[in-house]
Amino acid sequence: MVKKKFSTKVIHSGHGSDNETGAVMPPIHLSSTFKQNKPGDFQYEYARTKNPSRDILEKLLASIESGKQAFAFSSGMAAINTVCDLFGENYHVICSDDVYGGTRRLFDKVKTNIDVTYVDFDTNVNWDDIVNDRTKFVWAETPSNPLMKIIDIKNTAEIAHGFKLPVICDNTFASPYNQRPLELGADLVVSSSTKYLGGHSDIVGGSIVIKDQDLYGEKIAYLQNAVGAIPSPFDCYLLTRSIKTLSVRMQKHNENGEKIAGFLESHPKITKIHYPGTDQKYKSIASKQMSGFGGMMSVVLDTNLEGVNTFLSNLKIFTLAESLGGVESLIEHPAIMTHASIDKKIRDSLGISDSLLRLSVGIEDVEDIIEDLKQALETI
Repeated sequence: MVKKKFSTKVIHSGHGSDNETGAVMPPIHLSSTFKQNKPGDFQYEYARTKNPSRDILEKLLASIESGKQAFAFSSGMAAINTVCDLFGENYHVICSDDVYGGTRRLFDKVKTNIDVTYVDFDTNVNWDDIVNDRTKFVWAETPSNPLMKIIDIKNTAEIAHGFKLPVICDNTFASPYNQRPLELGADLVVSSSTKYLGGHSDIVGGSIVIKDQDLYGEKIAYLQNAVGAIPSPFDCYLLTRSIKTLSVRMQKHNENGEKIAGFLESHPKITKIHYPGTDQKYKSIASKQMSGFGGMMSVVLDTNLEGVNTFLSNLKIFTLAESLGGVESLIEHPAIMTHASIDKKIRDSLGISDSLLRLSVGIEDVEDIIEDLKQALETI
C-alpha cells in the first residue's frame, strides 16, 4: 500500500471514484432517511445520525489530522460545545489565556456549571497549584486569537499527561497543513472548518478529530447524533471539495504572510506586530511544531480609534469583516468585533486594545496587498 503524503491525502482521502457511476467527485446524498432491509438492518438510518456525504468528509478530516476518527459539526462552536458536554458537568478546565472570544463566551457565560482557569503559558506555570480533582482537560489554542501566541504542544501534553489530563488543541489558525497537534501529543484537535479548511468564505462548519477512538469515539458520536448540530450534505460536499486545494492555498498564505509581516514590522506607523515568523519569543517554538507560519497576524497601529477607523475606511483590497482563512484578505477590529463579548478589563489585561487589528492575509498578488496597506497607513 502506498503511504500518502499530506498533499496527496487532501485530494484522495475519504473516497475514490463512485462505485455506481465512476464519478471522480462523490455525489451529494441529500436524502434525510434511508430504506432498511428489515427493522434494525441498515447501512444508513437517518441523516442526522449518519450520512454518506458526511462519512466521506469525516474520513478525510481524520486522515489529514493524523487521527483515528473525525466528527463534523455545523460550526466550530458546536464542536467546542460538544467537547464540553463530553466531560459532563461541574468540572474544571485549564485554558490558555488568549483564545477566540466565542470560546471564552461559551466557557464563562454559557457553560455556567464549569470553572475555567486561564493560564498564560508564557510564564512558568505551577501546575500543582492549578490542577485539582475536578480538572478534566487542558485547552490550548495555538496560534492564539488574536495575539498569535504559540504554545509548545509537545511540552504541554507531556506535563498534562503526567496529571492524567487530556490536551485539546484548537488548530484553526494553523490548519493541518501547517500543524498537526495529534502528532505532537494532543488527544483531540478542534477546528472551525469555516476558516482555512473551507478557504472560500462560503460555508460554516466545525470538526473534532481524536487520537484514541476507543476512549472518546462512542461518546462523541452519541452527542453528535443526540444534539444534532451537524453540517448539511451540501456543506460536507463543499468542504470536501475545498480541502482538495488546502495545500496549494496554504503555501500561498504562508508566503504572503511572511512578506506582509516583513513589510509591517518595519513600518513607522506600526508599534507592534504579532506574527510567529517575526516574534522572537515564539519563532523557535513555531518553527519546531509548524511547517509554515500561516497568514494570520495582528498589529497595533500608532494611533487612536479614530485613526484606526480612518485606516480601515481607506483599504481597497482588504475587506472589513469577521472570519478568516479565505482566499481574500480580511481585516477586523477584535475589541469591537470578534472579542467584544470578553469583558473590557480582560481585553485590556491581554493587550486587546482599540489600536489592535487582526489581518487574515489572502492569496492575492502580494505586491497589491502591500500597496493597499501602504496607502491606507499613509492616511493616519
